[in-house]
Amino acid sequence: MDGQFNLGDRLPVLVDRIVASYNRDARTRHIDCTFLPSPPEVEELIRRSLELLFPGFFGRQDLSSFNVPFHVGELLPRIAQLTFRQVNKCLCYAQELEHRGVGPDGGCDKAARRITLAFVDHLVAVRDVLSSDVEAAYDGDPAAMNCDEIILAYPGLLAIAVHRLAHELYKQEVPMLPRMMSEWAHAHTGIDIHPGARIGDRFFIDHGSGVVIGETTEIGDNVKIYQGVTLGALSFPKDERGRIIRGAKRHPTVEDNVTIYANAIILGGDTVLRRGCTIGGSVFITSSVPEGAKVNISPPPLHVKESKRPAAAKSDGDFQI
Repeated sequence: MDGQFNLGDRLPVLVDRIVASYNRDARTRHIDCTFLPSPPEVEELIRRSLELLFPGFFGRQDLSSFNVPFHVGELLPRIAQLTFRQVNKCLCYAQELEHRGVGPDGGCDKAARRITLAFVDHLVAVRDVLSSDVEAAYDGDPAAMNCDEIILAYPGLLAIAVHRLAHELYKQEVPMLPRMMSEWAHAHTGIDIHPGARIGDRFFIDHGSGVVIGETTEIGDNVKIYQGVTLGALSFPKDERGRIIRGAKRHPTVEDNVTIYANAIILGGDTVLRRGCTIGGSVFITSSVPEGAKVNISPPPLHVKESKRPAAAKSDGDFQI
């Protein structure tokens, strides 16, 4: 047997059925459209940016004081080109989606160039704040041997690095691309940070898995959160027709020097965790917490039932003292 399989007469029937399914639901197809961002190029943009932000840790590792300027000189134009291409596609995609049509460039080229220049101009500032995040992780985790370990092995640092890049594009109102970047980080770390979240300096996510930070969350400086924490929405404001009002403040505000322990759930746009407060593990909060306060839940009583089985009889080979 040659191991090949031929659909034969069933091929035309199956083709017709699948194409008919495309026609039944336009929401799950991208046909007769021109513009769409490229996931492989978005991933390359992230990886190249990480290589620039953390030289010697990501990508090329044989860097020296002599060759690093040449390396940066090669890397920056590639990052700029990737950013321009994907921003341009996303802007044109949005125009096409709104059925306004795109002319020779639809204004996308000019806007994409402006956004790209702003993005690369802010990379130094992004690197500076990420240095504070690395420092916060080292200061906040006694298990960390050094900063190198944090950069190479801590999912929280990877998630916040990608978030800070995506947030720069979110602030420029680039559609689609920031969310693709944040979901790349989500898939790689288990940490879900919406690119719209505003996060201050020295931010540390310890362990990380299951952390969710919503779009309108505001986080101050020197904040530390643990695995499983949710900063989410309590409800969604709606207009007179019952449609969700997008962009309204619906996620919590966390002020400076706050610590939130594992699996805590904090919900609501009016909820504020005031400066210096501590939120214990597994609490559920929907109202503001005063400055410096500590919030905990009473642990449930533990019931230990001893075994009533008789002790096993010793065999001749058992060791006795």
